[in-house]
Amino acid sequence: MIKRLLLALCFASVLMVLLLQVPVLRSTPGEPEVLLEPLNKPVPGAPNLISIQPYVTADDYADVRRLAHKLRGYLLTARDAGWLGEDTLVVFPEHIGTWLVAEGESFLVFESRRTDSALLWTALGNLPVFLQNLGGESASDPFAAALFRSKSATMAVQYQQVFSGLAREFGVTLVGGSVVLPDPDVRDGQILTGSGPLYNSSFVFYADGSIAGPVRKVYPIDSELPFTHPAQQPLPVFETSIGRLAVLICADSWYPDTWQQVADAELVVVPSFASPDGIWEQTWGGYNGAPAPQDVNRLDVGQLSEGEAWRKYAIAGRGGHLRAGINTFLRGDLWDIGDDGRTTAVLAGEVIQGQRRDGAIVSSLWLP
Repeated sequence: MIKRLLLALCFASVLMVLLLQVPVLRSTPGEPEVLLEPLNKPVPGAPNLISIQPYVTADDYADVRRLAHKLRGYLLTARDAGWLGEDTLVVFPEHIGTWLVAEGESFLVFESRRTDSALLWTALGNLPVFLQNLGGESASDPFAAALFRSKSATMAVQYQQVFSGLAREFGVTLVGGSVVLPDPDVRDGQILTGSGPLYNSSFVFYADGSIAGPVRKVYPIDSELPFTHPAQQPLPVFETSIGRLAVLICADSWYPDTWQQVADAELVVVPSFASPDGIWEQTWGGYNGAPAPQDVNRLDVGQLSEGEAWRKYAIAGRGGHLRAGINTFLRGDLWDIGDDGRTTAVLAGEVIQGQRRDGAIVSSLWLP
């Protein structure tokens, strides 16, 4: 009886190992459906900010080439419309690179309906290195932290491959949304990972192939705090062909102290992610992840909608001094993660909002 049980366990273990090696079989996607949205009157040849609100699915992260193909399709659409030039700044949304944690994993990850089960299968597919990282992990969510560490080196290479390639191909300056990496840095033209805390980080990619950054998120929200660290490093300001640029990752655009750090910027872009589905119309629950600043009206909590709070306390409310700025959101169908959001721009004190649409939108804001 014991011998049979051991044989059964061995067989189950071998079967599990084999299943974890079975790749996802998906056909090559066609060009993505996308809405072109001019936020103000088009001015051919003028500098502009492009917001890419992609619609991504779990399958898009099964292979980095598939993700690159989809994102390239959005830029092709913008180029065909005459919206791209050497003075174009493109911004992708927060966490567009984070889900590369699932890249290359078995079909079990992508057939999962829940994020927790997808991440569990990912961990099992990288078990030796995952267990090694788990043993020394001090984050309050050691599972998530160990998993991101286990795949971080590959994620950094793939993230750079996608966004540096797009910037060079289309001849634009590009803000690559964000990606979760341990203590990232740029050295000798490469994004490298370290052994320190995990940060939700963004990078700027130039048309000549050079990279600047990182920008680390100062105010992670409640869902990020268990495995990512609030940045202590000062927020940088970058030189671009159309002016000094700052990147405020999502919640960082809600705080006066982060705005003060980038006071010299003429342009600010805000890669963002808002969840769950329908949150834009739900009642605002207040600041998330850190105490509200002193300039926030406490009576707004429970009175404003989430969308109204974004307009009052994020870039639309705090960026009126800018030459221009734009806020873009991630949309899609990623396991059981819902999403919402509405592209919002500021131009010389004027607030311009795009459509709220559960689909891909490429928005352009022309600068005078």
